[in-house]
Amino acid sequence: MSNQDKLSRRRFIQTSSLGAATLPAMTASSYARVIGANDRLRVGIIGCGTIGGAHLRGLLEIKKEQNLEVSAVCDVFERRAQAFDDHLSKMGGRARIHTDYRRLLDTAQLDYVVVSVPEHWHSPIAIDALEAGLHVYCEKPLAHKVSEAHEVWAKVQETGHKLQVGVQGMSDDSYEAAGRAIRAGKLGPVVQAQVGYVRNYPPGRGPWRTGVRADLPRPSDLDWEAWLGTARKRPWDPKRYFEWRCYRDYSGGISTDLFVHRLTRILKACSLTYPSRVTGMGGIYFWDDGRELPDNMEVLLEYPRVEGVTNGMTVHLLGTMANSNANKHIIRGKDASLIFNSEGWEIVAEGSGDVLETHSKSGAEAIPLHHVNLQNAIRHGEELHCPVQLGAYGVAAVAGANESWFTHRMLTWDDPAKKWV
Repeated sequence: MSNQDKLSRRRFIQTSSLGAATLPAMTASSYARVIGANDRLRVGIIGCGTIGGAHLRGLLEIKKEQNLEVSAVCDVFERRAQAFDDHLSKMGGRARIHTDYRRLLDTAQLDYVVVSVPEHWHSPIAIDALEAGLHVYCEKPLAHKVSEAHEVWAKVQETGHKLQVGVQGMSDDSYEAAGRAIRAGKLGPVVQAQVGYVRNYPPGRGPWRTGVRADLPRPSDLDWEAWLGTARKRPWDPKRYFEWRCYRDYSGGISTDLFVHRLTRILKACSLTYPSRVTGMGGIYFWDDGRELPDNMEVLLEYPRVEGVTNGMTVHLLGTMANSNANKHIIRGKDASLIFNSEGWEIVAEGSGDVLETHSKSGAEAIPLHHVNLQNAIRHGEELHCPVQLGAYGVAAVAGANESWFTHRMLTWDDPAKKWV
């Protein structure tokens, strides 16, 4: 079967052309190329915006030591892809340029692809790349919807390929080390955790607004229909394209863009999977500028019993975008609390306040380290720092928080159906 046959015919019909990276099926011969001969990994970047640029810089930083090359880039906005190739040329490289990710999957000689596009495209591209035989680095969140996250998870299980979710904080060992301490009973049973992501945007321009003019004409080399994909069809709108995190069709805003970074740390440390209940609160308090998602948000999650960790616990997420005074990042147990800091963490006893144990972190919240982990997983079978299942648990929580906010209801997790009710 050709790569074209492997791609989703449904998505091929529904869409025209989206930003992409050229990728082949991981046949026996291509896999042998990865682990044999010169061990070189060839990477493609799908989506050449701000986040894609961070990946390009990170990959070039480790290019020599990791024996890799960025050999394909793609974006529905062609000049963005061209800018990536121009940068690679200055560094002595060269990339094949595409404006349709399916063409890349069909023709390129790649080993893995970076998916750095708006959230509503994460799961379709990840699934098609896995079907084409490639490993995947998928930016957070894993998917736009809970059902999509489970579709990606199933495809990873079906294909056996590696998928790293782009929660780069998981390449800081603080959270794995915290998990060991918690399971060793050093906090007693865990009862609560809090974490947050706070910022203070200027009064005249709220979260993710760029100042783009509403009457900006569509660039001639930007395929707007392809960018929309399966999202609701609408005329060209520069604010939706350049400020997509403000709109429900393409993003979950604070919850999926920011909270997922912080919550995943708690999930890993406390061995949590699906929440049992969720409430999302907040509103458009400061920037009523046409955005569809809150500019300030808080979330309360309840998690069921985890043997050796908790008899049941809550997690509080704070996400104000109009005040940068942050909560402590802390996990509270019956006997002690584990408090994260810039160096790692410390365990502080209840009552006495004595510091019982400290951890100095290794690793960091860094794109290059997260890529190295994926590359080691591809080459040597190293365990992924943020595998697909952890990504799916994160999506369940943050997408549920948004649904709660939109519906003004506390939601309950239906575990057999794997959905919120």
